[in-house]
Amino acid sequence: MSCRLEVFVIDSVVTHVVAVIFLATLIRSALGFGEALVAVPLLALRIPVQVAAPLTVLVSITVAAVVLLQDFRDVQVRSAGWLVLATIAGIPIGLLLLTGLDARLVKALLALVLLVFALYSLASRASFHLREDRIPWLLGCGLVAGVLGGAYGMNGPSLVVYGSLRRWPAERFRATLQAYFLPASVLGMAGYFAAGLWVPLVTRYYLVSLPGTFVAIAIGRALNHRLHGARFLRWAYGGLVVTALALLVQSLAA
Repeated sequence: MSCRLEVFVIDSVVTHVVAVIFLATLIRSALGFGEALVAVPLLALRIPVQVAAPLTVLVSITVAAVVLLQDFRDVQVRSAGWLVLATIAGIPIGLLLLTGLDARLVKALLALVLLVFALYSLASRASFHLREDRIPWLLGCGLVAGVLGGAYGMNGPSLVVYGSLRRWPAERFRATLQAYFLPASVLGMAGYFAAGLWVPLVTRYYLVSLPGTFVAIAIGRALNHRLHGARFLRWAYGGLVVTALALLVQSLAA
């Protein structure tokens, strides 16, 4: 009796992990961002955060690699390169801030800034538009991504802001963000490996989730290609609103 119960519990956990990874990958493939705020909290309901976090990063590497193989022609290489370089410079600053600032306050402030920006962009028909790459904006957004990534694992929001200001089409937005996330995620996974957090259980959940991950990438790509112009930007701003609200809840609940 106890053996049957144990098998059921293990199966239910695996099913939960596969379903969460599928949902998170679908969001990431369709919009280019947003999976971390979905995956880690939902995975942590059934598995330890020490397993959920590296699993999410491992899946992120897979998603980014597949998207780049499919749509490498849409990547804004110059933009992605500057963003990655600025992020590398920002990570040590983030690690220093991690011990010097109240995480709740930083998350709350970030949430409010994102919320104001996204709501203003949704409401305004004449929002600010970067018609070409500007080095100060690239360095600023990349540096903020590195600082927030190093301190709190939140690289994405400032990258989404930059992409939306550039008014990249949906395909270009999605592909360019993956060109950023791939090296960033590889570095993150190397850190988990060095810390001893890439354990066999992470690999097991990853392999079990892999078929669903590929299906979600394909569906997300099809959805992404159906989103054009202002319609995609509304979805991107909506994703920022959800991100901001999630951060605000985290800051209040901490």
